Amino acid sequence: MSARGNLVVGQSGGPTAVVNASLVAVIQEALRHEAIGEIYGMRFGALGLLQEDLVDLRRVSREILEDLRRTPSAALGTSRVDLGDDDVEQIMRTLQAREIRYFLYIGGNGSAATALRLHRLAADVRYDLRAIAIPKTIDNDLVEIDHCPGHPSVARWLGVSVREAGLDTEAIGTADPVKVVETMGRHTGWVAASTALARQREGEAPHLIYLPERPFATQQFLADVERVHRERGHVLIAAAEGLVDARGQFLAASQRSVEADPLGRPQFGGVGAVLCDLVMTHLKLKARFDKPGTMQRVSSILVSSVDAEEAYRVGQAAVREAVAGGGGTMITLVRDPGPAYRSTTGTVPLDRVVGNVRRVPEAFIAPSGHDVTSAYLDYIRPLVGPLPRYAKLQ
Repeated sequence: MSARGNLVVGQSGGPTAVVNASLVAVIQEALRHEAIGEIYGMRFGALGLLQEDLVDLRRVSREILEDLRRTPSAALGTSRVDLGDDDVEQIMRTLQAREIRYFLYIGGNGSAATALRLHRLAADVRYDLRAIAIPKTIDNDLVEIDHCPGHPSVARWLGVSVREAGLDTEAIGTADPVKVVETMGRHTGWVAASTALARQREGEAPHLIYLPERPFATQQFLADVERVHRERGHVLIAAAEGLVDARGQFLAASQRSVEADPLGRPQFGGVGAVLCDLVMTHLKLKARFDKPGTMQRVSSILVSSVDAEEAYRVGQAAVREAVAGGGGTMITLVRDPGPAYRSTTGTVPLDRVVGNVRRVPEAFIAPSGHDVTSAYLDYIRPLVGPLPRYAKLQ
């Protein structure tokens, strides 16, 4: 059942290559529904509602929307804020004062948690609010969804970039024999796993892939690097920034508050340097590392066409779900059975999503612990599409 009212949409967490496609879908779909009055955009996520910093999205031209659909990063601005109960109540007062009945939030677990809090508070105060979470995260760690919009594009970027880094390392292996590529991934290895897409032929880079799902063992790591170097004369290693040791301690994380993010989480980074130091100290091999950092998540040049299309569809589905009377849910992507890749959208209650993290399953991790399986490649390849082929002299 539709309710006459205004709509607000925001973007939260890390930007991606396709998050604006979801935003454009929300705007374009909202314009089709008479039940929706004003269409507001929150500037910098929930901060936009706290500070009443809103954008009139009805005034955005059709031409800008079409260009924005293909533009990376987050056009409204984004943030990571730890909302207190007073903040949530203030946001609710703003929603009521502006007669906003439709609250759509594009983001990951934190965004879903905010949508759930507002959904519950609206029920408590008997305010008809349709709070919907639109999934977005390169980490691919939301539960109850086949994959998260944003992830296929970072996987494609890394597939191409690591393929090229592997060619570079192979060519100059006599001088720089070991290269470490440090990927994003705070608690899960989905991003690091995607570097396996780089392999065009058996035995090509990356030769070793390390995920947070398996404890990092220094001696085994050194033995693996030494073996690959002995066999091939060069080694390319892909490692997630959130690697942990057998005690569960992060290999590289700053615990100083000045280097924590707004949610109090330590800023990760430095795994590449740690691994290079181990190689140079114990194996006496020259080692270098590449840390793409945030650029890996916002490449429009290497965007996955599947990702861009699905990001748009989840935005559309969110508006339709809200107008139809839904609320307290997250839009999902469901992979259809069969050899050809297809997906449909669905919904899941937010309380089944919030607070849960989907880690890379055992079926996707090779028994060695430093590679992925063919089952993983079957999962990721349809989402990424074909990568450019490079020739090699025999």
